[in-house]
Amino acid sequence: MTTTSPPPELTWSLRGRAPHDIPVLAAGQEVTPEWAWGGATGAGVRVCVVDSGIERDHPLVGRVDGSYVVLKDEDGIRVEPTATGDTCGHGTACGGIVRRTAPDCELYSVRVLGERFSGTGDVLLAGLRWAVEQRFDVINLSLSTTRAQFTDALRTLADEAFFGRSVIVASAHNTPVESFPWRFSSVLSVGSHQEEDPDLFLYNPNPPVEFFAPGQNVTVPWLGGRTIRTTGNSFATPYMAGMAARVLSKHPRMTAFQLKSVLYLAASNVTVSRGAR
Repeated sequence: MTTTSPPPELTWSLRGRAPHDIPVLAAGQEVTPEWAWGGATGAGVRVCVVDSGIERDHPLVGRVDGSYVVLKDEDGIRVEPTATGDTCGHGTACGGIVRRTAPDCELYSVRVLGERFSGTGDVLLAGLRWAVEQRFDVINLSLSTTRAQFTDALRTLADEAFFGRSVIVASAHNTPVESFPWRFSSVLSVGSHQEEDPDLFLYNPNPPVEFFAPGQNVTVPWLGGRTIRTTGNSFATPYMAGMAARVLSKHPRMTAFQLKSVLYLAASNVTVSRGAR
């Protein structure tokens, strides 16, 4: 398999630069965090983590409202309820970050990864398709594929979610290669920043990655009820998924398009000016 490196100006994560290095002047109505999500805890919002599963009863995750697994055998590919937990820890980390950020959301899991982070594009597609069909409010996808044969199907699913008011929050690849679905404009794409403030998120003035969130040297839940410190865009993504859940909890009629606009205008490095162009 060969991949083509994208132009060097594309930014996957914020390293060596601080928020004041990437100021954004936006036109429009000012959106304050208090208006956008102040007092909201994610109550009434259904968040689905498509990943390696979530460890039940982890003290930093708490309640999991539904667990499912994508099975692939000689009879085909299907999604079934499961009592199993997490196969490698990655999904537990993502679920825990969602729970910390939006503590009262409903949290669901669809397992598409096996041990050692193994997985296939068709299983990922099946899990994401099922999540979109269930019309979850927010779908956290800290995964991507570089395989071009899945691009069209992923784009179709991303568009279906966008117009159906399901927000796919997708992690950018950790290395500068093209992968999907984060690369699509219909998803909310996320890279990581290195700031210590655990509640800081930024808009990227140099897309296609749209937002930077805490994901470098962060403490996350892991298997066996423990925690680890780790780095990756994967762990910035569920923070933004949790923020999306809080906004939708406070403004339940908001569309995916409106949600992206609100998060953009509320980002810490964005200054709104009515006369900006």
